[in-house]
Amino acid sequence: MRKILFGLFICAFTASLAPAQDAATQQLIDEINGRIQNLSEMQAAQGKKIADLEKQISDLSDKLNQPAVNNSASADDIKKLTKAIQEVDKKRQDDNDQIMKELEKLGKGGGISTSSHKQPTVSNDNATPPSATATVGGKQNGYYYPVKKDDTLDAIAMAYSAELKTKITVKLILAENPGLDPNKMPVGKKIFIPDPNAK
Repeated sequence: MRKILFGLFICAFTASLAPAQDAATQQLIDEINGRIQNLSEMQAAQGKKIADLEKQISDLSDKLNQPAVNNSASADDIKKLTKAIQEVDKKRQDDNDQIMKELEKLGKGGGISTSSHKQPTVSNDNATPPSATATVGGKQNGYYYPVKKDDTLDAIAMAYSAELKTKITVKLILAENPGLDPNKMPVGKKIFIPDPNAK
């Protein structure tokens, strides 16, 4: 019986040690499982971040590969635009040359020519401005010109520019003749043509 008691005592003692060992082992297993779960969650979060970064890189790559629709031009577009501008500029120069030739024709024989009109009379006193009937305000010396049928202010300005060998502009004539309408100039109306050389 002593042997049996001793055997029971050893079994009881071993049995009491086994749960303690099992509890410690179980605690260790639970701790390891917790760490594994944390590592798995962190790995999943990093996987999401990596997937987001890959998507952003892909989007940026697509944007770089796509041509801009509205805000930029390709080198081809710039070449076409340059060519179009050069063509327009050439046409503008040709038109300007054509206009100058037509104006010369008008000045020589078409419209008003310096040979078809007599040189207007110079104002009586070169030091005194012309009478106030032509304009108001201290004018420079110049000429009174009686408007003839089919005269235009442009042609008159060109004829006087050629005759006086100085630039007479429509703007200058209009400034010296307030109220003068270049589209409605009655025949016989005297307009003042200033002479810039007579200052």
